[in-house]
Amino acid sequence: MAFIKLYRSKLHENYRFLDHLFKSRNIEWGVVSKLLCGNVIYLKELIALGVTEIHDSRISNLKKIKKLNPAIQTVYIKPPAKLSIKKIVEFANVSFNTEIYTIKLLSEEAIKQNKIHKIIIMIEMGDLREGVMGEELINFYGEVLQLPNIEVRGIGTNLNCLSGVMPTQDKLIQLSLYKQLIEVKFNVSIPWVSGGTSVAVPLILKNARPMAVNHFRIGEALFFGKDLFTGETIENMHNDVFKLFAEIIEITEKPNVPDGELGENVAGNSFSISNVDDLSSTSLRAILDIGLLDMQPQYLKTEDENITIVDASSDMLVVDITNSQNKYNIGDLISFKLKYMGALHLLNSDYIEKRVE
Repeated sequence: MAFIKLYRSKLHENYRFLDHLFKSRNIEWGVVSKLLCGNVIYLKELIALGVTEIHDSRISNLKKIKKLNPAIQTVYIKPPAKLSIKKIVEFANVSFNTEIYTIKLLSEEAIKQNKIHKIIIMIEMGDLREGVMGEELINFYGEVLQLPNIEVRGIGTNLNCLSGVMPTQDKLIQLSLYKQLIEVKFNVSIPWVSGGTSVAVPLILKNARPMAVNHFRIGEALFFGKDLFTGETIENMHNDVFKLFAEIIEITEKPNVPDGELGENVAGNSFSISNVDDLSSTSLRAILDIGLLDMQPQYLKTEDENITIVDASSDMLVVDITNSQNKYNIGDLISFKLKYMGALHLLNSDYIEKRVE
């Protein structure tokens, strides 16, 4: 058996920290919920925080959020696919957009549904994922302005999502200048300048954010309290809102070197004898009831620092407990802290039970 647990009090404390950080600086923010993979138990916990705006990249998740609380403003955080236009207008109040063709489809569908659909125009600022090129922005905005039932809620950018480009003060100043350019050119007001995701939190803590940048989308910082510039945990935040627990199903002392002709394992990896100092050595190994089907070992960290992860197959994880000061038995649980991608794999698995404490 294996399960992932959400610690409610730690989530609440992280939320209160961020909410105060943003509100004290007159910044609007929304929670990115895609990590939760639409799990209704955890979505209810999120809504119970008092969240009024939730961002996700899956329409099915936004549909669940609207069912739980229709008053929450839902934001679809990637350029819409043509086949999803109807559902996006139905379940997303706002969507990120980079293509005139797509926005025209949203406009037509919004007319059919008798709605005003809001959009954020995403601008390419160096990370080379989605975004309108800066030199094309004025013409792009001019075309959007003519479309019925479409409201430009703001402009935004994504950094550190593909190429690893970090959100510097200069990048956010550039984004602010785009806002000024549009407002002067078209005599309009741009409500949101959405400056990015959790990676921008350290800039806000240092008061290095240009005042015009007034909106952020936060996921990883809420759930992991992580400073994505340093990799450290932000002071007064928790990095263990989620933990994994996996049951021991075998404990045996075994050789550290396999016996037989070696090939690739199920994950495509090959064992290297050069990694073993003493070819006759043994270790006390525990097999846990979880495998590659549900997680990736590189995104897990054992809470018992004297346990090391050996490797995994599709349904089992092998750990070395030789140096642990704890006396483990069959049926005991071993706990792990999680990195973002580790939690994402686990939360996306139907085989891992989800609990709240």
